[in-house]
Amino acid sequence: MPDDTNADRPKSRPANQMAQITDILSTLDELLKPSEFDDLGPNGLQVPGAEEVTRVVTGVSARRELHERAVELGAQLVLVHHGLFWKFHPTGLTPLVAERLRPLLVHDINLVAYHLPLDAHPEVGNNALLARALGCVERAPFGDYKGRAIGCRGRFPEPLTRDELGARVHAATGREPLLLGKSATGIRSIGIVSGSAADTLHEAAALGLDAFLTGEPREHITADAEELAMTFVAAGHYATETFGVRALGELLADRFGVDHVFVELSNPV
Repeated sequence: MPDDTNADRPKSRPANQMAQITDILSTLDELLKPSEFDDLGPNGLQVPGAEEVTRVVTGVSARRELHERAVELGAQLVLVHHGLFWKFHPTGLTPLVAERLRPLLVHDINLVAYHLPLDAHPEVGNNALLARALGCVERAPFGDYKGRAIGCRGRFPEPLTRDELGARVHAATGREPLLLGKSATGIRSIGIVSGSAADTLHEAAALGLDAFLTGEPREHITADAEELAMTFVAAGHYATETFGVRALGELLADRFGVDHVFVELSNPV
């Protein structure tokens, strides 16, 4: 299960220091290279706030409760995987989005979001960290999205049974996964794309992988997994995407000396 020791409180460090939001953004952009991705929404700064940051709050998705927690914690920066603005949303602010914005604007809090770049990164990305947590070796990029790999694939040192894989996923995510289909032999290899990427099962099959993990299934995946003789793992959209923002928050804390608090707002999806 992910380490929750820093959830809703600062990690124990020397007295927090101050960082410029411009320096934080430069560091994150240099690390994640968002310009290389054709994403579903803007990456980077979505809501400008205070120029100086002493505390960073991280969470999976920008939502009103997260922003209100950030106010209570005295944060100047909220860093998330799912931001407020998406290409598939209508132009202009809806009342719902306006209420999500209000705590940020009133309290001068920056909102920064990184979506696909945070899935894809080989060190702090959701998929690489999840592969590492599952015990994968020989990790490599996987999961094509518009010509760019956003996931990770790996091999297990020893073949796993279906139940053993499920237990490892549960331990890594804190959530009981849904397992569909069954590999013809022991599970030696797996492809991982966090969030909503069920159809990438077919890419995993074409590469000869034994299993594929993502957040959510689709109706046809039950039949596809059975007929492909593969194990499909639905580990939860939210649960598979807590890894990257935690890692980014800790990176900022280590590099700039700011406080970092991960706020757990679990989502059953």
